[in-house]
Amino acid sequence: MLWLVTILAVVAYPAPAFSKPIPFRLAPIFRDNVVLQQQRDIPVWGRGKPGTNVVLRTTWGKQTSAVISNEGSWSLRLTTPKAGGPYTLIFSYGDSTKVLRNVLIGEVWVCSGQSNMAMPLEGWPPTGTVANSAGEISRAQFPLIRLFSVPRAYQASPSDICEGTWQECSPRNVRGFSATAYFFGTMLYEALKVPIGLINTSVGSAPIEAWMSREALASFKEYVEPLKRIEESKRGPLALNRWIMKHPAIGPIRAGDQSPAWNGLRFQDDSCSARDYDDRAWSEIALPKLWERASIGDFDGAVWFRKSIAIPPAWIGTRLVLQLGPIDDMDETYVNGQLVGSHLDEGLWTTDRVYAVPETIVRDSVLQIATRVLDTRGSGGIYGDEKKLCVYQDSSASRISLAGTWKYLPVAEYRANVFYVYGMAGREFDHRPKPPIQISTSTPTSLYNGMVSPLVPFSIRGVIWYQGETDAGLPELYRKLFPAMIGDWRKAFHCGEFPFYFVQIAPYDYGDTIQSQLLREAQLQTLSVRNTGMAVTLDIGNPKNIHPADKQDVGRRLALCALAKTYGKTNAFSGPLCRWKIQGRDRIVLTFQHADGGLYLKNLGAGNGFQIAGRDRQFKDAKVTIRGNKLIVSHPDILHPQAVRYAFGNTAEATLFNGEGLPAPSFRTDTWKH
Repeated sequence: MLWLVTILAVVAYPAPAFSKPIPFRLAPIFRDNVVLQQQRDIPVWGRGKPGTNVVLRTTWGKQTSAVISNEGSWSLRLTTPKAGGPYTLIFSYGDSTKVLRNVLIGEVWVCSGQSNMAMPLEGWPPTGTVANSAGEISRAQFPLIRLFSVPRAYQASPSDICEGTWQECSPRNVRGFSATAYFFGTMLYEALKVPIGLINTSVGSAPIEAWMSREALASFKEYVEPLKRIEESKRGPLALNRWIMKHPAIGPIRAGDQSPAWNGLRFQDDSCSARDYDDRAWSEIALPKLWERASIGDFDGAVWFRKSIAIPPAWIGTRLVLQLGPIDDMDETYVNGQLVGSHLDEGLWTTDRVYAVPETIVRDSVLQIATRVLDTRGSGGIYGDEKKLCVYQDSSASRISLAGTWKYLPVAEYRANVFYVYGMAGREFDHRPKPPIQISTSTPTSLYNGMVSPLVPFSIRGVIWYQGETDAGLPELYRKLFPAMIGDWRKAFHCGEFPFYFVQIAPYDYGDTIQSQLLREAQLQTLSVRNTGMAVTLDIGNPKNIHPADKQDVGRRLALCALAKTYGKTNAFSGPLCRWKIQGRDRIVLTFQHADGGLYLKNLGAGNGFQIAGRDRQFKDAKVTIRGNKLIVSHPDILHPQAVRYAFGNTAEATLFNGEGLPAPSFRTDTWKH
């Protein structure tokens, strides 16, 4: 599951027509502790009573003003000095005053993407960990680095609302902040010695089209119909929100709270675990499967699953083992009405559930299984390999599969840190309003509307981006969408062709149906877009964990791009990039950029990662010889070689590095036109 831990979904809606006085407010990004981009003519904006004059005075000696428009909006321009502070901003409007304190002038970066950008410095234990997390947190005392997290919000229309605060970087405040962004920011701070502002707007499991505006997607034929349905659904979220909130509420209970917060929750559902409970009216679902891919749809909350099976007479009165595989996120599991196990801590979504069933529970040939699953973000449900969904006798290898049809009933919905209780009576979930399209974090434009639109046109230096895992199965579309998204954001922020530095996704076992190396290739090709840079992670991934622990090197490599290309502080920022090939009678010679310090092969336990093919296009493991910034690639059985591939597989890891210790990205030459 690719998800965001520290911030949950909120729903905001466009302001209604103005029928009463509009309170004065600044755009949500302007708060105490804000960092403003240095030496710029920056926009400052907000809302208020039409016709009112807004005057801004600063303690660095600037004053500017604007008149609030008839529509209730205002915007003014403010010239910022060189990096420094703290300063104060005083806004005067009518007879009132609003003051922003502890304002710094420095370098501002937006940090966005999916779960690997969202992953906090404290990690998602036990499976999602950040290397040396505790030590990194204890040292994170940087009052001149400021952190702003945009709450998780998905919208059908662009919003100008988000609830967030600027915080000084400290061990307390950094725990739940993006680890990648933090390591990027600290390296910039150490090199530049100026205040750094980091804006984290990231959501797990989010495809790239969710981060793009309607205008940007309108030119792609793949999105004509989805955009039409989204337009038809714009009133749906408001009706759905009203319907949900009419139910009894429990909370707030926030993600990141430990097990006492999730323990003992009751949703008027006590009888759902009972052996003799009548579940015939419940809906059916085929398990294992994430419920987002079934009839439940995009939903965070509590869902009961029930199944009855017949067991052999020889099993009666013996100890059994119930195996459910991984459950996303938490569960309480009952057999014949008695609790046999639970996992009520966060971060256990990849942990297999294996529960002992005492012989005292196994009283006859019918075994009734009931599991309540709590999901608080992203995907949810009993979702693993169907071979892991089974029950067996503790002393026997014989197993009974539990894969197939189960009954289910949603009993509570989790929104904005609150559970809204549906209970077990009347199948209340069936009455939940269903718009033409379900708006979620996967919906085209939804995250742009909810988590980027409220920020624009805040003046920024640039963007760092870590996303692509969700799109690994659609590389050809990504080749077009990613450059379009970069242009989309540059247009929205009105900061010119600002730097856009991104992370190439790491090796991971996606299975046989996905070739993630093609997604990495699409990212590599995006370097053709002006003012971009790429951090390669082929050597710091984990093929068994989609959330690699080494976020330090990810942040450092992104910072190397910025320090070299944006600030001119260093020269080395990229691993070797293959740019030319010369085909010979028995070899192919490859020439590399970013190899001034030489090329090196290491980590050769599984081979050098290079393959070569002749005219038959059958690739074979190749011999590689290094000469300066060139590689000579050959195979004794191949004459007239045609193409070379390097690290071209889901789990292939780096073997080729330059003198700076930076890895080359995976590549292939068989698609080259020269």
